[in-house]
Amino acid sequence: MRLLIVGDLDGHITTAGKIAMDRGAKVAHASSITDALNALRGGRGADLVMVDVKLAVQDLCDALAAERIHVPVVACGIGSDARAAVRAIHAGAKEYVPLPPDAEMIAAVLEAVAEESHAILTQDPGMQRLLRVAEQVARSDASVLIVGESGTGKELFARFLHRKSRRSDRPFISVNCAAIPENLLESELFGHEKGAFTGAIARRIGKFEEASGGTLLLDEVTEMEPRLQAKLLRAIQEKEIDRVGGARPVKVDLRVLATTNRALEDEVRAGNFREDLYFRLNVMTLALPPLRERPADIELLAIHFMQRYAAANGLGTKSLHPDTMAMLRAHPWRGNVRELENTLHRAVVLSPGPVIEPDAVMVMDAAATLGGPAAGAANRAAAAVSALDGAVAGTAALVGRTVADVERDLIIDTLHHTLGNRTHAANILGISIRTLRNKLKQYHDEGVAVPMPGEPERAYL
Repeated sequence: MRLLIVGDLDGHITTAGKIAMDRGAKVAHASSITDALNALRGGRGADLVMVDVKLAVQDLCDALAAERIHVPVVACGIGSDARAAVRAIHAGAKEYVPLPPDAEMIAAVLEAVAEESHAILTQDPGMQRLLRVAEQVARSDASVLIVGESGTGKELFARFLHRKSRRSDRPFISVNCAAIPENLLESELFGHEKGAFTGAIARRIGKFEEASGGTLLLDEVTEMEPRLQAKLLRAIQEKEIDRVGGARPVKVDLRVLATTNRALEDEVRAGNFREDLYFRLNVMTLALPPLRERPADIELLAIHFMQRYAAANGLGTKSLHPDTMAMLRAHPWRGNVRELENTLHRAVVLSPGPVIEPDAVMVMDAAATLGGPAAGAANRAAAAVSALDGAVAGTAALVGRTVADVERDLIIDTLHHTLGNRTHAANILGISIRTLRNKLKQYHDEGVAVPMPGEPERAYL
């Protein structure tokens, strides 16, 4: 966790920074919004920015959005100033933390941003063998291609490789190639010089330079357009990059990992992926098995997710009824671990008692996918409403509306929930990133306001 603290905070900055460092964070300080933006543009990245509420939080959030610097912002202020907190949240901050800082509050914020511990939980013999191979591979600087179906934990394996490598004390930078439009991905990866294109108001260091010394993960690399694949190949081979609008190449030293949920050999044969880039990335391949081939992990992960979300929602101790566990074991889990996690999250929220009964578990089935993946997501969302508010009230709210209207509202609301993150939204909806992009293009053409990546959630007062 890399934390950037912005502002003076009347001396409390030292305390907040020490608490964060005690929790394992690497802390940097910027005295002003301008200094903070220069630090982020210059490759000194951050996983979280904590800013003094007395500074121009709105200007900071607007600048981050305009320059596509995706980092969550938390506002801090002396005491519990409700008006200042509301202003900061409306400006785009994800949270407001009162000062003097409370150790548990700082820890909770850091944990919320991290979202997960990145630990790999498994008791499946095949997965345990794969982890041992990964630990051996991690010691080298060889490129690794991690393949597997969506939701199998490819990014977790990438983080595992980084933690076990000689670069573990250096940055781990992840770029989702599917979530960034082609015309922006080049700048995101390689950076740009001031004035290189419309909107390039300052020099911006790309992810290759930001990851120098550490590890760069190219998530869903097969979504990258062929034109950019050529530039990526040169960067990996020559260990140097060209910023957009730059006059001279820049040397970089990093390890490249890549993930895909597609059969890369088929993509090469179809002409969608360069063969030379495939061989450059595929020095070592780790193939992650789908959850349906890891039956020993279903119970382990189900209990883990149940306990996590029961604690997160203050619902006390819960357990799984034997029939519920039998249902989970029998399900094919086409969405793999991600689908299992979402299923347990819903079950914990919908279960009124300490024991999660089978009727609280909603899983995807053939009926849920009628009308296409997104329509299936709409049907599942309607089922969740029905379970929460009563069958009659839940369905009555949808009567008179078309499936297309419900689907559109569900997709847009999910995008607001994920702050415009296309990949997270697609995962929640249970559809591919390509399907989501096509839907969003359709909505945009129809004049519907579509949240941009990094756009803050709408405020509901």
